[in-house]
Amino acid sequence: MSLSSHLQELKKKHQHLSESVETLQRSAATDDLEIAKLKKQKLMLKEEITRLSTH
Repeated sequence: MSLSSHLQELKKKHQHLSESVETLQRSAATDDLEIAKLKKQKLMLKEEITRLSTH
């Protein structure tokens, strides 16, 4: 897998997590632990994207 395709895949995952977090936050039965877990995954992906983009 090339670097650019890997970055694209990471960005897709990041976007999917963003959408999931938004959906959960709008839900009447929000699970704060699940939201926190998704946000942490999202942050780790963002950091990986940034790290790979700067090299």
